[in-house]
Order: sequence, then structure tokens, then C-alpha cells
Amino acid sequence: MNWNSVLFDWNHVRGFLATVEEGSLSGGARVLGVTQPTLSRQISALEASLGVTLFERGHRSSELTAAGLELVDHVRTMFSAATDISLTASGQSQTIKGHVKITSTNNMATFNLPPILKRLRGIAPEIEIELVTSNDVHDLKKREADIAIRHGRPEQPDLIAKLIGETSANFYASTEYLDRMGRPDSPADLSTHDFIGFETATMLIPHYKQMGINVIRDNFKIYSASGTVVIALAEQGLGIIMMFKNELGQVKGMEKLLPDFPSIPIPIWLVTHRELHTSRRIRLVYDHLSVELKALLKNG
Repeated sequence: MNWNSVLFDWNHVRGFLATVEEGSLSGGARVLGVTQPTLSRQISALEASLGVTLFERGHRSSELTAAGLELVDHVRTMFSAATDISLTASGQSQTIKGHVKITSTNNMATFNLPPILKRLRGIAPEIEIELVTSNDVHDLKKREADIAIRHGRPEQPDLIAKLIGETSANFYASTEYLDRMGRPDSPADLSTHDFIGFETATMLIPHYKQMGINVIRDNFKIYSASGTVVIALAEQGLGIIMMFKNELGQVKGMEKLLPDFPSIPIPIWLVTHRELHTSRRIRLVYDHLSVELKALLKNG
């Protein structure tokens, strides 16, 4: 589809995005402060201008069509860019103040978020960022965090969850370890190697077995609840780990194992609560993270 040849009403696009984020016409109408028939007419007008059907309309929900799925990421990028342009041009981003609490994994906070937050400081220096590193799922509904970066979609239906994209993971070990213990030629060879556990010595065993890697408790001689500590232990030659692709540039002396073994897809979700629609500081931080994380995945 040639999107460049199409003209449309900005309010109609806004209605489309609100419906996607809320999961229904009634939810989208509520956050926009319009009636459901008005929002339905806006989306119908957008569909007519684009020449496609964006939603399969049901009794209680509206499911995106393939054309809708194709459009939604473009629309989100447009709105994020428009927000940044508007705030920067007016100087408002410099004056938005307040506290925003972000939670992510230790690895994400260490390897990926510092340059992203540095650029955020340049856009909105009056926003105070609290970065919480945890593997636990913080309850956004109870305001334990304002924004969460997760590897799984939240189950709470009233949160706003956006799939940023996917990274991937593979098995790695240090050159020192492989020179000492030998380089495995097949998944079966891994059963004789040392692994570094995450959180507990046994948590990863069921996941590895699903991949056809038969390891037992004795394969895990050392473990940690910190992802960055796990990587540091692997750098010292203490065993094999699973590591994300976008972490590689900041880790030295590691080799990928089993080149023909398929990569493990790892989704990245950006999650927040309904205050996104009323808090300018949360919206600004959320949109900034969305654009930056998408760029990270694209370039990584």
C-alpha cells in the first residue's frame, strides 16, 4: 500500500489509535471525551480515505485487520514524533516537571537505558526519573511503577501494553572457558558443560529441556538473581549463559555457541497505566522510550 498518496484527518487517526490502545470503541471514546457513534464515524471516515478496513467490529471489541496492524506502528511513530516536535518547538518539554518511575530488568537498565535516558534529559530536564531494576513484575495498577519494560505481555486488561518488537537470545561462553572445556558441536554436547544459573540453580532447566538441551542440577555450579552478575561470571569463564543480541556490544571475550542452533525470540513490551492519557510527563517519557527502544531493536 502506498501510504504517501493518501490524505487523512489527524483527528481520525487519533481516534484510531485511541481505539487500538483501549481495545474497543467505547474505551477509545471514553478517553477522547467523545461519543461512541462519533468515534465510529471518524474511524469509518479514515477507512474510506485509506481504502481499507482497519477493524473487524465485534459486539464488545474491535479486532485489528492486517491493514490495521500495518498502520498502527506508523501511527504511533507519527504521534510520538508530533509530540516531541510540538513540545520542543514550544519549549514545553523543558518545563514539564514531576517524578516518573520506570522498572526494567537489570540488563536493560545497565546496557540499554543509560544513553536513552541521557537523551531524555536533554528533551525534558525537569522530569525526575527513578529507575528500578527488578526481575519481578511491579504492579502498575498500585503505582509501584509508572512505566515497565517487560519481556512478557501483562495479564491485567486495563493496562496499556505496547509490543515494541523482538530481540533474540543465544548461548554464549567466554573464549577462556571454551579453550579449557572444548567447543560443543551439537545441543547434546551441552549436557557435559557448566552453566550459570539465573535466580536459582534450577529455574532454567525446564526451559532448556524444551529446547532439547538435557541439563540437570549438577550442570549449574553457580547462579545469581542479577543478569549483569551472570554475564560477569561468564566473562570469568565460569560457564555457559543465554545472552540477548543487543547486549553483545558491551560484553568482551564471549563466543556464540552452536551457529546452527535457532535463536530464541524475546519480545519487549512497554507497559503503563491509564494515567498515560492525562499525565504529560508520563506520556512524554513513554513516547520517548517507545521511539528509542524501536530504534535499538532496529539497529541492534
